[in-house]
Amino acid sequence: MQERSPLPARFSRRRLLQAGALAGSGWLVGCARGASSSPTLLYSRSQLPAAWGKQLPSPWRGKALEGPEAVLAQQNDADLLQLSDGWLGALEADALQPFSSSSTASALFEQLAPFTEAVRAGFRNPLAAPEGLAAPAAAPPLAPIAYPWAFGTWVLVLRNRSDLSRRSAEGWNLLLDPSLRQQLVLPSSPRVVIELALRTLSPDTAAAGSAPAATSGIDRLSAAALPGQLKRLRQQALAFDDKHGLNLLLSGDAEAAVLPSQRVLPLLRSDARLTALLPASGSPLWWNLLLRPRQSREPAPLAWIARSMERHTLYRLLAAGWVPPVKRQLLRAALEPWPEHVARLLYPDDAVLARCTSLPPLNSADRQRYQSLWNAAA
Repeated sequence: MQERSPLPARFSRRRLLQAGALAGSGWLVGCARGASSSPTLLYSRSQLPAAWGKQLPSPWRGKALEGPEAVLAQQNDADLLQLSDGWLGALEADALQPFSSSSTASALFEQLAPFTEAVRAGFRNPLAAPEGLAAPAAAPPLAPIAYPWAFGTWVLVLRNRSDLSRRSAEGWNLLLDPSLRQQLVLPSSPRVVIELALRTLSPDTAAAGSAPAATSGIDRLSAAALPGQLKRLRQQALAFDDKHGLNLLLSGDAEAAVLPSQRVLPLLRSDARLTALLPASGSPLWWNLLLRPRQSREPAPLAWIARSMERHTLYRLLAAGWVPPVKRQLLRAALEPWPEHVARLLYPDDAVLARCTSLPPLNSADRQRYQSLWNAAA
């Protein structure tokens, strides 16, 4: 049996990042950017599909590292980064540069679905007008600073629990079923667990003011019932470990787990023991992003990015659970071979997407609010 992760002690990844930076500082110091003449894409192992990564054109080279901390530590030696949205907050505000405004780049971003707008802008927001003054004229759209090449949801995965799957209309409240006490694996991120707790209160609390894939507002944390609900949810957990959650589920040590869709959906066609549910109230979204470090003078490999939508590559991405967040009609043919219920998990219906929320980086005050709420529910 896999070793189970303890309860997360801290909400912020800052200490972990600092430790990684210090560990690597001995050999990073003095490492010249020009040590290699080849433009470099840095990514975490298992976070870039081989079917696509192998098509990276010469002279580009891909370099797999052990985790996002290592990618961040070596960002100054890269021309392109692959990171998940949860690590955007670990980058300095000026660490990235926009993608070009060429016709090729514009065509790529034009394919993306409207709900990607906040993500491709790196969750940057134009400044609001000061109180009492008229709003300024509409500002031009922010130049895209991130290319979201894959997205997905968090799903509730059940193992041999047809009794619970028949009650799917109860949504995320199934997490609180007494039969799942100490049989449930929850995400290792306290922020994601808090989002799930909000969704057990009501859809309106979870996605207040939501638009398709809206960013989640901090004001929702004021819900009076949230601390008690979060405490009940935490008491249900066998482990907070989405990295090993699928193994715990398959080995029979757990009966349910909340997991990123990419990790489990490919198994649904081959393992009849598993059922995956995405409640109508939606879920937090996860994103995989391509980012251009500020110091790079290398044009982004736009033709390679475009290949992710070529038929052969696209079908292999979907088979591995990686779903490009493009307009729905561009994926219709590729999703056709999938069973309908799995296809709707890969690319949820518009009504469900409208209740899904992205998780933008937090400022220090908001991070402290989440941390205080988490600690109080221990």
